Amino acid sequence: MHILLQLQSALLKEIDKYEKLVPERDQPIDWERVHISSCAKLGYLMAEERGIDPSLAACACAVHDYGRIITGKQAGHAEAGYLPVQDFLKRTGLFTAEEIKLLSIAVKNHSNKSDVGGPIEEIVKDADVLDFHQYGYEMPRAEQQARLDRLLKK
Repeated sequence: MHILLQLQSALLKEIDKYEKLVPERDQPIDWERVHISSCAKLGYLMAEERGIDPSLAACACAVHDYGRIITGKQAGHAEAGYLPVQDFLKRTGLFTAEEIKLLSIAVKNHSNKSDVGGPIEEIVKDADVLDFHQYGYEMPRAEQQARLDRLLKK
């Protein structure tokens, strides 16, 4: 089974678990289910175009909002997901220690849309804003809108 499919399956089980544990949420839990899949698809395609490992990029996109999944809160969710996502990724048994480090850093930094990070981080940031855009969400912060504007001009 493809690594992305295995990861998304494990992540959907986490969402189901935290749906019961954290009923008060800033975003509907169904948005989390949709967002992990559509971000992963966008990330995969962007990574192919940019010459980056598409499976690893898609996996980073799938887990990038892990902090919001486990806390239910938008504020500070990137940083809140940094350590817990490492434990989750280890439990899946799908990734090396180096890959876990790369994925968790992308989780931690994805909300800083104006900062430039590594290639995987940049794909996560781009997929995140494009996914919000394709579902008709407004960009609440200027740095998100600026990133989206740059992407749409390409």
